[in-house]
Amino acid sequence: MKKHHSRAAELGDFTTDSRVIPISLLAILIGLLSTGVAWALLRLIGLFTNLFYYHRWNTALVSPAGNTLGAWAILVPVAGALIIGLMARYGSERIRGHGIPEALESILINGSRVAPRLAILKPLSSAISIGSGGPFGAEGPIIMTGGAFGSMIAQFFHLTSVERKTLLVAGAAAGMSATFAAPVASVLLAVELLLFEWKPRSLIPVALASAAAGAARRYILGLGPLFPVPAHPVFIGPTGLLGCVVCGLLAGALSALLTGAVYAAEDAFGKLRIHWMWWPAIGGLVIGLGGLIFPQALGVGYDTIGALLNGDVAARVILGVLLVKSVIWAVSLGSGTSGGVLAPLLMMGGALGGIEAMFLPNEGAGFWPLIGMGAILGGTMRSPLTGVIFALELTHDINVLLPLLVASVIAHGFSVLVLKRSILTEKVARRGYHLSREYAVDPLEILFARDAMHTNVVAFPSGVTLEEARTILNGNHRPRGQYLYPVVDENRELSGVITREGLHKWMAEVGTTTLTTTLAEWASDPVVAYPDEPLRVVVYRMAETGLTHFPVVERGNERNLLGMIRLRDLLSARTRNLAEERDRERVLHIRWPSLGGSDMRKAR
Repeated sequence: MKKHHSRAAELGDFTTDSRVIPISLLAILIGLLSTGVAWALLRLIGLFTNLFYYHRWNTALVSPAGNTLGAWAILVPVAGALIIGLMARYGSERIRGHGIPEALESILINGSRVAPRLAILKPLSSAISIGSGGPFGAEGPIIMTGGAFGSMIAQFFHLTSVERKTLLVAGAAAGMSATFAAPVASVLLAVELLLFEWKPRSLIPVALASAAAGAARRYILGLGPLFPVPAHPVFIGPTGLLGCVVCGLLAGALSALLTGAVYAAEDAFGKLRIHWMWWPAIGGLVIGLGGLIFPQALGVGYDTIGALLNGDVAARVILGVLLVKSVIWAVSLGSGTSGGVLAPLLMMGGALGGIEAMFLPNEGAGFWPLIGMGAILGGTMRSPLTGVIFALELTHDINVLLPLLVASVIAHGFSVLVLKRSILTEKVARRGYHLSREYAVDPLEILFARDAMHTNVVAFPSGVTLEEARTILNGNHRPRGQYLYPVVDENRELSGVITREGLHKWMAEVGTTTLTTTLAEWASDPVVAYPDEPLRVVVYRMAETGLTHFPVVERGNERNLLGMIRLRDLLSARTRNLAEERDRERVLHIRWPSLGGSDMRKAR
């Protein structure tokens, strides 16, 4: 037992080692670089907006809604989309889409390797798309662009695929942090969506990269919040919280509707008998027509988001966002153009909150649009914690933390039950890959070899001859279902192992010389497991060696055989976890005392 305790003392809560230090230093460098990339992308968006709609050389962010082009404005998104189609066909097809699915694909499929040209083409195509009126946000492109720069830097060093993934995600989180002044939400988005793990080896570098970008933003883009809001009440009471439940349900329904609309549009474009290079131009025509009806639907729409959060938006604008913005966003995104989803979702969630403010309790100007924004992120992106913290960092209104939590989680629950995949993972699934967004502790991490090994083992003496072995196998001790046999010496200590196949091969030998040959001459050196090893370690050893059966020996006295562990035993350990999830039982039974006879007398 002392040996078990001493070995357990060596096992920690985490497996992270000092390798995290150089990776973190690289991540900080990437975070600073991503801040510059975010600044450049925002300036590019401003430049192309001014060129397309105002015919001037200026990098200031402006809204396309104020243009004086009249009906000619319909052609601007078409022109931008034609450029993007050409860039995608002859540059890189991976610039199509809203960025996050492409980052996921790089992590899952390409070993976190991103082609250098994508770091140039993605922000350029996104700036042209948004600058020509595309109803998108900058966050998806900056996530992909920051990730591309992180991956490029990682490829210059001798790193593992996991370390490259960490630096790719560090660049993505840093880009989002710099764009929105939301360093904590950026880390949460990385954890909930991109890392596929919650481990210090990846969390620490990503968090430091995001923090570095958040600090550098102060000197390049200024401080947050991006959308200041009027003060809201500290507590809204039961009626207000019930309104948050309603808000969450409606946001979940809108999330499902928007996700379905995007992929319905993508399916419709897929049925066209023209090359996909021309699809964005068709989407651009829809954008142009929508912009002629409702100009505020064009571009990023930060000004409209700010107005919704301050509660000074007319009902006409709210309906325009919900109807026109939703339609042109879904169609253009389905056409395969380049642009992000966060800013449009914020606008549509804010508009939904504006509708809700007409019948839900009055909790102050912009309260329900703010709750709607957080809830729509929780429902559409399936990242409820990101939705909550993102809304807080965009506004610095800590008073809405509880309402945001309620609405975002309700929307998340609605979306999870109604849709199998989110708007981000559906595209990856359509390319033939599956994502699981659920994180849990593997039971093989917390169970030891001693918990799964079996001790009812048939072992052969090392000095047994061929005739004696035949007698054992044909006698009452004939082993059943055992593939690997320990070979022990006269002191019953492990000296080797032999497989069932090897044993049969030995017994099949003919000739007088083999009759006196002992089993020790045919036995091989064993690969062993120790009783105080987690089953995860045993699984990895099986994968590395290709063996599925190990003798279990005492650590420090490796000739002392304790038992055997098989792959089947590891699978049995997993069934315990399945039983805990599936088997329902009533543990606590309440007995009510009888009101008559002896029970009443005992009570007295």
